[in-house]
Parts: sequence; structure tokens; C-alpha cells
Amino acid sequence: MNLIDCHTHTEFSVDSEADITGMIERACELGLAAYAITDHCECNRWYSEEHYPGIEVYRYFDFGRDYENSVSAVTKLKEKYEGKLNLICGTELGQALQDIEVAEKVAADPRLDFILGSMHQLPDTEDFCFIEYDKYTEDGIYDLCRQYFEEIYKLCKWGKFDILSHLTYFLRYIKGGYGIDVDTSRYDEIIAESLRTLIENGKGIEINTSGLRQNYGDTFPSLKYVKLFRDLGGELLSIGSDAHTIADLGKGIADGAEIAKAAGFDRLVYFRKRKPYFINID
Repeated sequence: MNLIDCHTHTEFSVDSEADITGMIERACELGLAAYAITDHCECNRWYSEEHYPGIEVYRYFDFGRDYENSVSAVTKLKEKYEGKLNLICGTELGQALQDIEVAEKVAADPRLDFILGSMHQLPDTEDFCFIEYDKYTEDGIYDLCRQYFEEIYKLCKWGKFDILSHLTYFLRYIKGGYGIDVDTSRYDEIIAESLRTLIENGKGIEINTSGLRQNYGDTFPSLKYVKLFRDLGGELLSIGSDAHTIADLGKGIADGAEIAKAAGFDRLVYFRKRKPYFINID
């Protein structure tokens, strides 16, 4: 298979200590046809703490600093590894609608090859990874899920990214972390509308393989929604391990490619200068 990994994090993400050169060298060892570094850029925490008086959730700030450090480093490393690795300068743009000015600024950065659009955190709520779901009623959990998909739909309508990242992200924690089953079919209508909006805007989705190595045991999203995207006419499909360590780089990518094939895809996409390039899976 021709394999790509277009969702990874390095030392320039708050939740990773992975040496950026070590990640690149590992990508070379794996023989990846395309490798993107997509460090976190949470729009709602772009500035320093002083800019956000009274904030009591998600106590990390200065993502603007992290973004600049990451993009500057990758831009230089692209030159160093030219001819050795198809290295892509990307970012994972979180909560774009919670600070449109920041999001628009990032989306216009000419240094970027690739932007993942993500939703980690609802307005005025903890990141899904920090929520204590055992303190919620079943109705409360479903309300969080409803709000998530409503925010995803709004994000898709904005659409100034290339690939929607890890649809069904919350399942990593609700089901994978707390063992609480959630019937996402309740939201199939708005999910389908979000996918249609992506397709109309020339955008795509990813198969995020992180759940395969975690307690969740499946991809984000599952085959069901990857197939729905294809059935609706979707063509742009990426794959990412969401690795935060060198050891996890490329994990599950081959399995993700098999899911892509099962959904009806015979090629994957990566981006250079925000333009899509296709590569056959086999």
C-alpha cells in the first residue's frame, strides 16, 4: 500500500513531547508517501492568559506562540528533507468559530500546506478529554453530543480548512474512557448534512486511527460514516494516526487504508500549498 500519515503532533503541541526531527526520521523509516505535521492551534486560546479574564476551563493558553514555533520549524525542515520525504506543513485548527479573526488569519497563512478543522471543546465547556462523564445523566451526555454535531455543522459551513478531523471525537472519551455507549445514529441527519456541506465546499474527512490503539477500538469516524461520505459523493479522504509520540507514528494507517477501501475509496489525498494531490491506495 501507499501509506500516508496526515495528522501528527510534535514538541510544539501542548500534549506532546515528541522531538520533531525524530518524528520526521521515523516517517522516512516507514517510507510514508506523505507525512504532515499538524500541531495544535486552538483558536479560543490563541493569546496569553491575560487576554481571557475569568476563564475556568482548559487552563492552557498561548497557542499562537505554539503555532508560530511549529510552522516556522516545519518550513525550515521541508527544505532540509526535500527529496527525502514528502513533508507537509500543517496545523490542527481547533474551535475556529470561537475566534473567527484568529481562524481567518491562520487560514490565510501562505506557509501552510494543509489545515485540519477540529472541534475539541464546546463554548464555555471543558475539552471533551477533561469532562467527567460519570457525573452526567444520560440525557446530559446526549445533549453534549448534540451540541458537538451542531458545532461541527457550523464549522463545515465556514469551511476554510481542507479536511475535517476525527468526526465523533467525543467517543474517544465517553465510550473509550468511561465505557458509556452512545447511539450516534440519533444524529445521522445532521452528520449527513455536514458531510454534504463539506462535499459542496470541496473539502474532505479523515480516518483518524488513534482509536484503534486506544480503549475505543475503532476509527474516528467508523466505517459507517466513511462509507456515507463516499455514498454522498465525497472524494477527499485522508488518514492520520494522531500520533503524539514517535512510537505511535503510522500506527493503524494500514488498517485505515483497508477501511477506506471497504467504504469504496481507491485513493487517498494529501495537500501541498492547500491543493489536493491523490495517491492510489494500492
